[in-house]
Amino acid sequence: MPPPSPAPARVGRLRLAGLLFLAMASGALLNNQLFRPSSDNPEGTARGYLRFKEILSYVDRDYADTVDTEALADYAVAQMLEKLDPHSVYIPARDRANTDAFLQGDYDGVGIEFNLARDTMTVVAPLSGGPAELAGVQPGDQILSLGGRRVSGARLSNAQLQQLLRGPKGSTVAVELKRRGAARPISLTLARSRISNNSVEAAYLIDPETGYIKVNRFAASTYDDFHQALLELRQHGLSRLILDLRGNPGGYLDRATKLADEFIAGSRKIVYTEGKGDQYDTQTYARTTGEFEEGSLVVLVDEGSASAAEVLAGALQDHDRALLVGRRTFGKGLVQQPIPLSDGGELRLTIARYYTPSGRSIQKPYGASYAEYSRDLAEREKRGELASADSNRFAKALRYRTDHGRPVYGGGGIMPDIFVPRDSLAHSSYFTQLQGKGLLRAFALTFYQQHKAELEGLRFEQFNSTFRIDDQQLATLAAQATRDGVKAEPGAARRCAPLLRNHLKAYIARSAYGLVPYYTVLRENDRELQRALTAVSDSTVMLALLKK
Repeated sequence: MPPPSPAPARVGRLRLAGLLFLAMASGALLNNQLFRPSSDNPEGTARGYLRFKEILSYVDRDYADTVDTEALADYAVAQMLEKLDPHSVYIPARDRANTDAFLQGDYDGVGIEFNLARDTMTVVAPLSGGPAELAGVQPGDQILSLGGRRVSGARLSNAQLQQLLRGPKGSTVAVELKRRGAARPISLTLARSRISNNSVEAAYLIDPETGYIKVNRFAASTYDDFHQALLELRQHGLSRLILDLRGNPGGYLDRATKLADEFIAGSRKIVYTEGKGDQYDTQTYARTTGEFEEGSLVVLVDEGSASAAEVLAGALQDHDRALLVGRRTFGKGLVQQPIPLSDGGELRLTIARYYTPSGRSIQKPYGASYAEYSRDLAEREKRGELASADSNRFAKALRYRTDHGRPVYGGGGIMPDIFVPRDSLAHSSYFTQLQGKGLLRAFALTFYQQHKAELEGLRFEQFNSTFRIDDQQLATLAAQATRDGVKAEPGAARRCAPLLRNHLKAYIARSAYGLVPYYTVLRENDRELQRALTAVSDSTVMLALLKK
């Protein structure tokens, strides 16, 4: 016989007690400054918080094995944010320094650009004016240990090695080097100092009138670095410009909009954002007289150009101020606000969307699956979008107009005015493996060391006009690559030969002569840059394209 059910009055009292408890708990949470939900659904948010707290407590107290509850909480938070969108993220306190360093204008360290190949850390070049250069560190030096810790053969990552090189200004690090021709390892003690982390990677004149500036991200000092570079090139005769934003993942939006203001005249709109309600709605306009508001301008973009780089490219295209050359950009148009947390971590939460002046949304579609979103570029390649402009499809409903009436499309990324297919050889499996394992740089550094005296006797102009990588050197590279685990592919090696010669020559020029010679050599095989040069040098053609 079933037990008698509780009296209705008793059930009512239990229910009321439960509701009172929840109300009290919710009130305590809402009064806590660390817990401030929106007014739309405070009870639901409080219930979710209590549920998570209760389950985590049971797991910590009663689960059969010992568990790392902080790691579980991090995992749960990451999974929760993935349900929102692909760019809202939680950054634990332990990772914030590395994450923030990407957007810093400078850092404290010793100033070494290095290559990691065959588990060997080799100096590509000491940075100009840094402690390593002043102490006599040379390209080709192999670093055996840092701060007493063995790094050669230690299977450390690039990030781990960077951490060993960096530290507070004025602190010291012991460095042990192996140098070709030296009987013994060389021991140095380097005092760390402030190192410029320049986001303007290169700035020089390609010809007496045409400047080239490459911006690799929008960091704290990007606008100042760019403005200084542009002024110097103007003083040397620049009247037309190629701005390279390929592979630029974005960064600080205000640096990108200030840079746009250098090109856009008057008080025209640069970008606007729309979020929940009016709190995060913004509109940004050109405000100052820029340094280059007239003159031919071409912007290089590709599938690696994202976020703030797309904002800049979209504004210039919408106002018919520049020709865009390359391939459709990444398509990140979500605005993240950094929110510091009490544990030292940081929440970067999407609070709005970017729109170009014509009204285009930059953000490409995303669903519930983060994995599917992350495969987007691979799917673009399968559909042929990186090889043919016609394979890029846009919805007619998302068509907008530039100032001159040219059609442009929203729905994800910025489509350039002049399409250049991706170099299939540069992205072939064979070439990618050689680059990814650092073998091209390693080969070039060895060559530099072996021929250092000869190279020092040549001016770069002589080197560039006479130096060639021969077939025997390519055969030696292929043999070394096979020993390092890259499967021999004679056919692929033959197809890649011109690209391999060009990159090896450029890497040798980097160690022997510096960054500008490096880019000068690479230009020979850079199809996008060649198309940009053709467009920017013919102002009549360029104006016609901008008024189509």
